[in-house]
Amino acid sequence: MFLVIVLFTIASLLVLGVNAWLLIEEIFIVRVPPAMHHRVRFHVVHYFFHLCITLGNLLEKMKISTMPHFVRFVQDLLSSKNNPGVLVKNLHFGTIPVRLFQPKAPCSGLRRGIVFYHGGGGVFGSLDCFHNICSFLARETDSVLLSVGYRKLPDHHHPAAFQDCLNATIHFLKDLKTYGVDPARVVVSGESIGGGAAAIIAQVLLDRQDLPKFRAQVLINPIIQGINFQLPSYRQNQNAPFLSRKFLMTCVCKYLAINVSWIDAMGKGTFIPPDNWEKYKKWVSSDNIPQRFKSPGPQPEFPGRFNESAYLETRLLFSSETSPLLADDKIIAQLPEAFMVSCEHDVLRDDTLLYKKRLEDQGVPVTWCHLEDGFHGCILLFDKGIFSFPCSHNLMSSTVSYIKGI
Repeated sequence: MFLVIVLFTIASLLVLGVNAWLLIEEIFIVRVPPAMHHRVRFHVVHYFFHLCITLGNLLEKMKISTMPHFVRFVQDLLSSKNNPGVLVKNLHFGTIPVRLFQPKAPCSGLRRGIVFYHGGGGVFGSLDCFHNICSFLARETDSVLLSVGYRKLPDHHHPAAFQDCLNATIHFLKDLKTYGVDPARVVVSGESIGGGAAAIIAQVLLDRQDLPKFRAQVLINPIIQGINFQLPSYRQNQNAPFLSRKFLMTCVCKYLAINVSWIDAMGKGTFIPPDNWEKYKKWVSSDNIPQRFKSPGPQPEFPGRFNESAYLETRLLFSSETSPLLADDKIIAQLPEAFMVSCEHDVLRDDTLLYKKRLEDQGVPVTWCHLEDGFHGCILLFDKGIFSFPCSHNLMSSTVSYIKGI
């Protein structure tokens, strides 16, 4: 009994110490973007997010749980499920868990279809965490929505998540009329890493003559490339709350099973062979970013001096299945129209800008929504009451408006 009391006391003091340290850091170090509405609310949300990550890392060091498992557990624990006007079914396509959202309102014909891949960097997120987002999109756009529960870190690495999203999508596309979906009106969509998956799958399925063609792609804060981590948004938002450059690059490395010791080489671009840079700079260079998104002053030298060892360890980044921005022009030109969302205070902002330019240069229509007060992951807060933000609502309403118009 005495030992239990001692252990409980130590654990309590540890948690209190962590809370105090993070609270001090939140007050004195964390920088809230100047354009952000509800600054105190932002601090509160970020504090609890940071606390969850920190406790997860502590549990991982103590070999009690991995950080990703702990964070996903907390996310699911805090996730409410609202289904007004929507019928929800949990299914499996083979071994892949999926969730189907179907409006209850009567419909005289076939409905629009949406395939949705959630965000989270291959680390966070789940069907439950994004449940209300999917339910809202299905109801407000009067669409049948399929949400895919793909495999994640730390148990699974690339290409597990991509294969799950691809296989679930193919299964859905082959059986659309069973779900009451119009084959001519299917949208592929996703947020963050899910947005990147949507862009990749839109490319991969172009040549499949046995499947319906996507009507549109909806890409929300997508990760589109892993070549240039010195783009203006990566430098301006390198310490941004919720997704710093270092954390993003750590997730990229772990997802692709690249040793994190290569992060410095990736950041400086020393892993890029000169021939590759000559081929790809017209797509991934900072020169392609509009001037209004650039900071004044000298720009960093990029790429750095070539390191062949770094290239051999990271060459997976040059595949169009990890960096869809690098696909050939003939592929880009065949893609369906796109709706793209970027957030000003997001390291991934310029990924959206680069892909937008590539699509437009090849004649693909793009509808662009830029949120001046937006930050990465704000979509998850759209239904959180007092902890929601205007950018969260604007993102969802703009997405609904676009989908309803196709």
